[in-house]
Amino acid sequence: MRVHEIIIFCFLFCVSFNAFSHNPEDFVIAEIERGQMNFENEEIAAEYGAALKRQRARRLAAMPLYKKFYIFVKAGFEHIIPQGLDHILFVLGLFFSCITFRSLLWQVTAFTVAHSITLVLAAQGLVQLRGDIVEIIIALSIVWIAVENCLYKETSKWRYLVVFSFGLLHGLGFAALLTQYGLPKENFISLLLAFNIGVEFGQLAVLVIAFLLIKLVLRKNWYSNQIKIPASIIIALVGLFWFVERVFQF
Repeated sequence: MRVHEIIIFCFLFCVSFNAFSHNPEDFVIAEIERGQMNFENEEIAAEYGAALKRQRARRLAAMPLYKKFYIFVKAGFEHIIPQGLDHILFVLGLFFSCITFRSLLWQVTAFTVAHSITLVLAAQGLVQLRGDIVEIIIALSIVWIAVENCLYKETSKWRYLVVFSFGLLHGLGFAALLTQYGLPKENFISLLLAFNIGVEFGQLAVLVIAFLLIKLVLRKNWYSNQIKIPASIIIALVGLFWFVERVFQF
């Protein structure tokens, strides 16, 4: 064989090998999951989304329970770190408001209980609110918490009620992700619990990292005005930017 024939043969072999070794559907699914597919209209986008959800449901149904549990714990954690920057800023807003760990614990508990309630209700279809509205209010909640940090030296008596109320809205944001995954009916409660556990692990990781950075690296107290006020102003500005951006996108 001549050199150019050998080159052509090798090229065709590689193309055919890739064609058989990778299912074309896998590429489509991967592109959809990465958000890289461009659709002609919303109807086609909805059809692709529904098809992807059905495929996920079939894959989950074929898995053992322990593997499903791990997948949803991981999904909950990743929804905080690294994907949930708005939730991270909200938790940091709580962190910088507290003089004692006891006060922080009560706020985080109020937030956790609240978002767990709406997460369950939304996952069962009992509570529904447009996603863009939820995202706008979540951005506003970040601004509110950060501004309170700057105005009040100590935690106000209404703080826990405010945190609980915003937690209800953040739960709707968490539920939006679950609708993309699709919770199997046969393991609904256990997988919902797994997702929530992942979210709590993510929140705890944010608090631990923040504490270590400030205490060990900066060697200051997190409630010191030298840390609390500048950090809260930055959090408020980012939240305000998101709020304005999401309002204009509404």
